[in-house]
Amino acid sequence: MTVFYCAKCGTALTEGLMALPLVPEVADPDQGRDKKTGRARSTVPGGYYAIDPEPWGAPFVVADASRGLPCSTGRELLRADTGTTLSAGWRDSFVLHPDDVLPHLEPFTHRDNWLGCCGPTGAHGPNLACSCGSRLATWAADCLGPNELHLDPVRVYAARHQG
Repeated sequence: MTVFYCAKCGTALTEGLMALPLVPEVADPDQGRDKKTGRARSTVPGGYYAIDPEPWGAPFVVADASRGLPCSTGRELLRADTGTTLSAGWRDSFVLHPDDVLPHLEPFTHRDNWLGCCGPTGAHGPNLACSCGSRLATWAADCLGPNELHLDPVRVYAARHQG
């Protein structure tokens, strides 16, 4: 079992979680959406985490159309009026079920980083902080995008525990 901690203050952010070998595929992001909130089902099931080797979240760069556009994965972030862009954000972020970490974090709302009609888009940088103030997580949960929470691999650390 792995527990995630804030690198700044050492606060435990999760209970023990099991590792998945890969971030699960999202074939149809609309399948299983919550009828009340509009949120997609979580990319990672509760009690588990995965390491995302691909860039995720802000900042974004303009896609090179001459190279062809990447196929949709169902995990793209909603970004209004920006054209076709690709993430140049964190690599190797820890992807968790939001319910496994949200009770230990506080919303960090600054400018438009919580923007979204039904929840945060996750497209404007970290929007969750530890109680010590370290902005260490980005939650994407708007009705038109994925429902996943990424921990910054620089601002958190993981420790294995028996159990």
